[in-house]
Amino acid sequence: MGVVRLKSETKTAMRKTTVLIVDDDPAMREVLSLLMEDWDFTARVASDGREGAEIAESWDPDIVISDVVMPGYSGLELLRILKKGNSARPVILITAESRVDSAVEAMKAGAQDYLTKPLDYTKLRALLQEAERDVGLRAKAVQLSSRLKKDGGFGDFVGSGRGMRELYELIENVAASNTSAIITGESGTGKELAAKTIHRLSARSNGPFVAINSAAIPESLIESEIFGHEKGSFTGAVATRSGCFELANTGTLFLDEIAEMPALLQTKLLRVLEDGKVRRLGGDRELSFDVRVIAATNRDPRTAVSEGKLREDLYYRLNVFTITLPALRHRSEDISLIAQHFVEHFNSKHQRNVEAIRDEAMTLLCRYPWPGNVRELRNVVERAVILARDNWIEITDLPPYIREDSGSGTKKIAPSAGVTMADAEKELIIRTLQESGNNKAEAARRLNVDVKTIRNKMKAYRIE
Repeated sequence: MGVVRLKSETKTAMRKTTVLIVDDDPAMREVLSLLMEDWDFTARVASDGREGAEIAESWDPDIVISDVVMPGYSGLELLRILKKGNSARPVILITAESRVDSAVEAMKAGAQDYLTKPLDYTKLRALLQEAERDVGLRAKAVQLSSRLKKDGGFGDFVGSGRGMRELYELIENVAASNTSAIITGESGTGKELAAKTIHRLSARSNGPFVAINSAAIPESLIESEIFGHEKGSFTGAVATRSGCFELANTGTLFLDEIAEMPALLQTKLLRVLEDGKVRRLGGDRELSFDVRVIAATNRDPRTAVSEGKLREDLYYRLNVFTITLPALRHRSEDISLIAQHFVEHFNSKHQRNVEAIRDEAMTLLCRYPWPGNVRELRNVVERAVILARDNWIEITDLPPYIREDSGSGTKKIAPSAGVTMADAEKELIIRTLQESGNNKAEAARRLNVDVKTIRNKMKAYRIE
């Protein structure tokens, strides 16, 4: 096949991708050098494997094209040397021999591809473009990782947009005080994370952090969980149990989904907060405690008050500070940073080696409205890291609903034709739970039912 001189498209990056050509044939070196110039790469040449290794060490090229049969180091030996120095660098091997065993050995050693002479230059160019995209994506991943380490977040929060920087400043101010606070925000925005950060930065950091979700505990048990109980105070109370206020003494008590707490219990909670003393169920003495209380709700607190979901006096008792966490769809500039953070986290957790997310997949992530917020993004990235076949997360590694629904502000849940009403209801509940990060209180809010109904339906339909 003759040499095809193809001009490349205009490159957007100022720096050209560098290519090292290693071949003992002067004619092949010249042909490949001319092609690299035409295709807008910067190239250097080496006449054998030993010289190639020396140039690679000093010049650090982005891509290497090497012959296999050469004096000194062979192409396979050079490949192994190059991979020790930079395992991610793409290496393309070329040879006049079309032996299958050599090709298999080359791919096992980490070659990007293995081409036989006479070269198919169209295929070579396609391989170089693919390698160039990988080099660019790898550089982006390095930049994101550098940002994460330098100024990518605050505590366990990730994000450097203006809104998040203002949030970090408010959290610092709250942590420096000893007052109560209400954290608001949609399900999955990180309300418990904010509470933990306040605790860790406060003078109470050496004390315990105790969290309780008012929506996750059956109504019959929540009073005992919060206030504790004495042995024999009710059926099943086989031993004395300390409540959350006792457990959190000298530390922080986080009451999540406060608006889902039964009204009578809210009245008792207010009295405990006012008195600074708690009495266990069935007990006859009051116990003093020293606890900072941080509450959270995914509802607007004022709306919850007007709807009778949250007692007004309890709201004003807790609401010394209000911390509002932004929804992920309102901080799209942070999505790539957060996603890369999760890639690195789940690489470590699952012993994977995913380097980054492909641009096409990242575009879908940035367009998706994220009703489940950061929690949903976390789950999506974990799934993609596990499924990724190579070093990159591709579009095919993302859940179908993100590939299909990205860019739409809302997703309509339509049951399949011919299903029963019960099956349609089950499908609706499952999808709503998925979109709300498996938060039952949030799913109930979206379906306009109470949490007890969601629990009963899940039990009836055997939804895990």
